[in-house]
Amino acid sequence: MAEAAGSEAAFCLQNVTITDDSKDDYQCEEVSADDEFSLQEEDEDLSTALQAIQEQAEDAEILTSQSVLTSEKSVCEVPEAMDDFFCNFLVRLGMSRTLDCFQTEWYELIERGVLTVKDAGLVPTVYTHNQHLQAENMSLKKDLENYKLAANKTKEALLKMQKERDFHRMHHRRVVQEKNRLICDMKRLKAHYASYEPVLKQLSEKYETMLKQKMLTSLERDKAVGQVTGLQAVLENLDSGGVKQISEAKVHDCTRKKDFEGPTQKALREARQQKIIIAASSSSDPVKDAEKKMGKRHLKDSEFPVDTEVNTYLECAKEHTQPLKSGEYQLSNILKVHDLAVSCLALHPRKDIVVTGSDDHLWKMWALPDGNLLMTGEGHTDWLSGCCFRPSGTQLVTSSGDTTVRIWDLSRRGCILTLKGHARAVHGCSWHSRGDFVASASMDSTSKIWDVNSERCRYTLRGHKDSVNSIEFLPFSSTVLTSSADKTLSLWDSRTGLRVYTFHGHLHPCNHATFNTKGDAVASCDSSGVLKLWDMRKLVPILSIDAGPHPANQVAFDQSASCRCF
Repeated sequence: MAEAAGSEAAFCLQNVTITDDSKDDYQCEEVSADDEFSLQEEDEDLSTALQAIQEQAEDAEILTSQSVLTSEKSVCEVPEAMDDFFCNFLVRLGMSRTLDCFQTEWYELIERGVLTVKDAGLVPTVYTHNQHLQAENMSLKKDLENYKLAANKTKEALLKMQKERDFHRMHHRRVVQEKNRLICDMKRLKAHYASYEPVLKQLSEKYETMLKQKMLTSLERDKAVGQVTGLQAVLENLDSGGVKQISEAKVHDCTRKKDFEGPTQKALREARQQKIIIAASSSSDPVKDAEKKMGKRHLKDSEFPVDTEVNTYLECAKEHTQPLKSGEYQLSNILKVHDLAVSCLALHPRKDIVVTGSDDHLWKMWALPDGNLLMTGEGHTDWLSGCCFRPSGTQLVTSSGDTTVRIWDLSRRGCILTLKGHARAVHGCSWHSRGDFVASASMDSTSKIWDVNSERCRYTLRGHKDSVNSIEFLPFSSTVLTSSADKTLSLWDSRTGLRVYTFHGHLHPCNHATFNTKGDAVASCDSSGVLKLWDMRKLVPILSIDAGPHPANQVAFDQSASCRCF
């Protein structure tokens, strides 16, 4: 191919010759210089010479461009020589020895002149085209195989996705059916519960009514027993001729003013007056007979107060008629008293002393306002939940998460009594105004009335459905107030251990409840920060304040009977 395409042309100003370096079929002729490029000598001038030179340069450029285009076209269109075709064919098949033999014999024949390049000829273009088509066909077959593999993989992925789609669709339908079934069940249960709600409310009202009737019947029975016993004693004294006189002073002490009667004491006053009169004129005690019917009486048991006594705290309340404004309170001192959180505190009834209880299982007594440590109490094995001074100020009662209630003698600087009986943590404790009884509230849904003298539990107050969080005696009375996590407050008669009334109104667990100084109002707070004020005479709520969203842990009345929440 290189020999067929090689030719050179040389151009001169007067003679144009083409040198033939190849053995192609091209024929060259000499072109005389006198045809177009010669000028007539007679007409020669400068302008004509310049024009002729310019025309010759343009013709040379045209001939050069045509020769370049012709050479490029001939190179691209020259077919492959026959010997090159055979060599390439043998190389492609890997016949190296045959190739060596062919080349050796071929070049020997050319050297001897037996064969020439022209004798071999050129390979027809159809073979070259067939080779290109065959190569393209092989490439297309490979692409087709790759596409088939990709299509098979895509088909498998599609089938897998269809199966997953069908599985998830079936699972979704099953979930929807289950949801619809649960919705139907919930609607049916709601309707069923709604049908029971008025019945439960009616039964609860009947239960409260029956409790009241039972208490009044018990009082009437005690009154009748006392009258019969008194009449028998009078008859015996008449027979013996020694009728005893009743001291007017004792009768006068038993007479109560209506201004100090509680809501649950009105029906009890008349029955108890007659029993005291008969007890003074007879050796038989009807109260003891009634207690014998309820259980065996201990010799050291203390006597519960017969009725509401005169409240001596009212004299102090009259001196503080106006509460302090919020801006008048100022922080005077901060005491670092415990290593862990402080859970309760109590003020001494007569001195500037405060007791604090903590989660570190200790209670500490401090002098105000300097904060000097006076005493430390050790003995509880769990966090302290409550503490309260005896009205005389000589003893302290504490409650703890270790299910015990302990009484401490401050003069002896130690524990003198441990009361056990609760099944779970004790949340609060309170002294009676006489100092003979202690009340405790526990997480086991019960409260207990403890006799300090006989060192035993007199009554267990059952009725709350959840943890009892606080307990408190109405001052100079036998009425007990409890608050519970079942969202209710309850009033109890400590002499019988029966519930007198239940306050409903809180929507969240009640954390604390307390009486005011006069005993005619109750304040309570719950875990959502709602504070309620209740009328003890009408037994209805009279005020509700939302101090949330944080929980209210304790509520208290100041001496002016204003309610404060903590």
